[in-house]
Amino acid sequence: MNLKQLLLIILVATIVCWLIWFWILFNIDPTLSSLYGLLIFYLSLFLSLIGTFFLISFSWRKIFSRASLEYKLVGTSFRQSIFLAFLVIGVLFLQSQNYLTLLNMVFLIVFVTIIEFFFIKTKRVI
Repeated sequence: MNLKQLLLIILVATIVCWLIWFWILFNIDPTLSSLYGLLIFYLSLFLSLIGTFFLISFSWRKIFSRASLEYKLVGTSFRQSIFLAFLVIGVLFLQSQNYLTLLNMVFLIVFVTIIEFFFIKTKRVI
């Protein structure tokens, strides 16, 4: 699979995930739905954010980092888009449970940052 095919598949999947999220947003009542309704809501938003952040991050890196190999840009962009989407979903979930405080947000950001530094550090060792 070449880069253009990968980007096209991710773009189509991201659009589909956003359409599913909007459908869930307008058609499912969170007060009446079960745990599955909320799970599908957060999962579709998570996948939509991953695709969106990946496309933005990869485009940014492709424009401003011409020396790097494309497969390295794909891996880095995908990993960081997962972390950023996890951060957004974590903040939204904490807010929905009324647990979002400045301290909890700082802990979440520090946790994601430590994981990213772990990946950066292990990449250099290998």
